[in-house]
This record gives sequence, C-alpha cells and structure tokens, in this order.
Amino acid sequence: MSIGFGIFLFVVGAILAFAINVAVEGVELLTIGYILMGAGVITVIIGVALMMRRRSAVTTERSGVDPASGERVTRRESSIDDPPVA
Repeated sequence: MSIGFGIFLFVVGAILAFAINVAVEGVELLTIGYILMGAGVITVIIGVALMMRRRSAVTTERSGVDPASGERVTRRESSIDDPPVA
C-alpha cells in the first residue's frame, strides 16, 4: 500500500509542479509540488525496504490414524522464510 501511495504523491506533486500554471496568493504550487514528489520518492523507498524485510510463516498440520496401534497421530511442521542476508 505504501508503494502505491508514494506513486500517488509523486504524480500529484508532478502535476502541481509542471502542469498547473495558476498563481495562488500566499501559496507556491511549484514548491509544494517538489515537496510532494520528494515525499513520494521517500515513501516508495520505505515501502520497498519494508517489503524486503517481510517474513512469512507456514504451518502445516496433518492428522491420521496409526495402522499398527489404532492411535490418532498429529504432526505439526512450522517453517519461517527468512530473507537472504547480504
């Protein structure tokens, strides 16, 4: 979600900086556009960094009956996918 929001901020900033040619008293649209573009770039970078650090855990549970003793057997396996360490 943060990557999409960062792209949105960048696009709105680019529109304000380059496409809007209106003078608003007390507000500099060019500066606001550049600030939004910078915030969008930073948001995308943070979003990519957080996505690279994300872990996923997988838990598998299997149940069955042991044919020799007739007892119910449950087996649980857990694994965590760690990102590669550089």
